[in-house]
Amino acid sequence: MPASRTGRAPAYDFAALLWEWEGKAAWFFVTVPVDISDEIDARTEGFTNGFGSVRVRVRIGGSEWMTSLFPDSKRQAYLLPIKKAVRQAEGLDDGSTAQVGIELADFS
Repeated sequence: MPASRTGRAPAYDFAALLWEWEGKAAWFFVTVPVDISDEIDARTEGFTNGFGSVRVRVRIGGSEWMTSLFPDSKRQAYLLPIKKAVRQAEGLDDGSTAQVGIELADFS
């Protein structure tokens, strides 16, 4: 994947609500806004991993980590899983608003 004009991978900042997956496991996610999801989808066409996932570096508050975004056809957007350690460190609960920064991983 080519870097942006600044020489860095494309990055996005947004606010999103944390929500719990309806199922047996206690997975928590934020939904990447549709316009950002559409741009990521276009930029990563042909570079996705299993299940259409996209590798990203994530920042919420003082927490940073690598993970993957997962496409959700129901929401027509990517989902970002938020692990328990991050939720605890950043004081996030179901329904909290998270300030999220994501940077696409280097695909070159």
